[in-house]
Amino acid sequence: MNEIRVRSWAELLDQLYLDSWKESIGRFRSSYAYRGVSTAACDLTTSLIRLGGQPDRIEGHLLRNFRKYAIQETNCGRSTWSWLALAQHHGLPTRLLDWTYSPLVAMHFATAKERPGQDALIWCIDFVAAHRLLPRRLHRLLESEGSDVFTVEMLDAAAPTLTRLDTLARQPFVVFLEPPSLDARIVNQSALFALLSSPSASMDDWLADHPDVYRRILIPAALRREVRDKLDQANVTERVLFPGLDGLSAWLRRYYQPGNGGGPTLEPCEQNLDNAPFTDQPPGPETEPEPGPEPERNPKKRRRKR
Repeated sequence: MNEIRVRSWAELLDQLYLDSWKESIGRFRSSYAYRGVSTAACDLTTSLIRLGGQPDRIEGHLLRNFRKYAIQETNCGRSTWSWLALAQHHGLPTRLLDWTYSPLVAMHFATAKERPGQDALIWCIDFVAAHRLLPRRLHRLLESEGSDVFTVEMLDAAAPTLTRLDTLARQPFVVFLEPPSLDARIVNQSALFALLSSPSASMDDWLADHPDVYRRILIPAALRREVRDKLDQANVTERVLFPGLDGLSAWLRRYYQPGNGGGPTLEPCEQNLDNAPFTDQPPGPETEPEPGPEPERNPKKRRRKR
């Protein structure tokens, strides 16, 4: 059964940490990557495909020009995979999809946006099981390194370019890549990227062909607010996941929204931003954060000067 609809906070945690016990090492070490989305209708379309046009023709131009113009801001060396991770991190349309090692981070992204009456969703993919389906060259590399996921250095050794990766097998395959620690945001979000071996391939189609490697956990609309408030109490917020003033402002805007769900209407440009702090306002708790700014109570009307 690939879709589970939880009924409580406790059941949600149980499902997210299911099968995390590893007898061989005597530790709880989940082999799942998680991706939280604000509605159950959200699919796994990449930003490159959402851009429109022909992904196979556009991808190379996008990355080449990003490298050309971004060199004044940063230098990722010659590694295609470092540049691709940096580009995705800063909003360039790529074939990468953002995932996380952390179930709590996925819960944040699933509930940070207000979607009245709609279920939230967390995708869970067993990256160890997915990597068993890799071409032999890549699978041997993981075994030789004793690793479950790839780093940019490992991919550089096996497939230094996107074209080289795409030609390793005729059928699409999925690679999970742990990006370099480019900044605190990647570190705090326990970031992980997934990419298919073709810019036009669909993750949804690939999962449909391999149903044994994934699960979908539905968070009912009635449970969203409880999940959101408990995450806030656990300090899993925009302030932590997006360090800086933008993340701080996004957290405060969401936290102080009235609990009845009222608030500004979302602008279209504020939706589906994979890498930006959430700027729309889900409902916040009735209590004030500590520490935090104190709201003005019963302000006195100023007298006009005559």
